[in-house]
Amino acid sequence: MTYLMWLALAWLGYFLLHSALASLTVKTFVAEHWPQLMPKYRIGFNLVAVLLLLVPLGLMVNWRGPLILHWSGVWRWLAGALSLAALGLFAWSLKHYDMQEFLGMRQLREHETKVEDQERLNISPLHRFVRHPWYFLALILIWTRDMHAAQLLSSILMSGYFIYGSRLEEAKLLVYHGDVYQRYRERVAGIFPLPGKILSRREAQELASSK
Repeated sequence: MTYLMWLALAWLGYFLLHSALASLTVKTFVAEHWPQLMPKYRIGFNLVAVLLLLVPLGLMVNWRGPLILHWSGVWRWLAGALSLAALGLFAWSLKHYDMQEFLGMRQLREHETKVEDQERLNISPLHRFVRHPWYFLALILIWTRDMHAAQLLSSILMSGYFIYGSRLEEAKLLVYHGDVYQRYRERVAGIFPLPGKILSRREAQELASSK
């Protein structure tokens, strides 16, 4: 079980560093002391996030452990269908995001030094059903796989971080968008769709344009 302990520490270390670098506290510190770095901050953050992610993922692949969960029969077909649907929805959702902002290209091109994200409040079709559609789709992809011990542990830790990380993200969104985001949060479910917590297309448009 020693390998599972090291795997858990690798994931927790990654989550801690990822949250710290994404926080307003660290970004504000960098902006105050090295403002010339801010146009490159988002690109650097993304690169560091991807490179460091290779560490726990590599450990997970190499330290698989015994098979614990195996989808078979009709359940395997269902899991596969859900995975394909999640991938399709993720690809479709990209056109509703400002990917230049997300990747950091806009900040670099416009020499943006502000701490706050510049993208306006975006209520895409998927955002009408959940506030964090990418987390929801990621959870589907994670939990429709066969699970060895290392992957099961990783899936549990990643799921917990998605839930915790969504709260950290919303704290920033409240700073960026204020009362508009608070009203949106009251109307729409967080990660998992819930009956009665869905916006109509008209409601989404009115809310997004009310700031």
